[in-house]
Amino acid sequence: MALVPYEETAGVGLQKFHKPLATFSFANHTIQIRQDWRQLGVAAVVWDAAVVLSTYLEMGAVELRGCSAVELGAGTGLVGIVAALLEISQQTNAKGI
Repeated sequence: MALVPYEETAGVGLQKFHKPLATFSFANHTIQIRQDWRQLGVAAVVWDAAVVLSTYLEMGAVELRGCSAVELGAGTGLVGIVAALLEISQQTNAKGI
């Protein structure tokens, strides 16, 4: 369980979660993800951890070619999208299971 301080008028930090569109650049692609904190809560925003892990994968720290992956609790799915763009052979997003 995660405790996330939330306040509509929060200043620094949480403002990015209220933007309806988050844009990233990974694997020579521009990725745009729609966010909806008010309707769907914490699962509908791109968290910093997803950006950090996506950057880590893009740096080539882990060899993805020929690997399979299951992404559980994917939230917006940014890490899975980046992994797929980095040529993961089979990627399954199992969020709905």
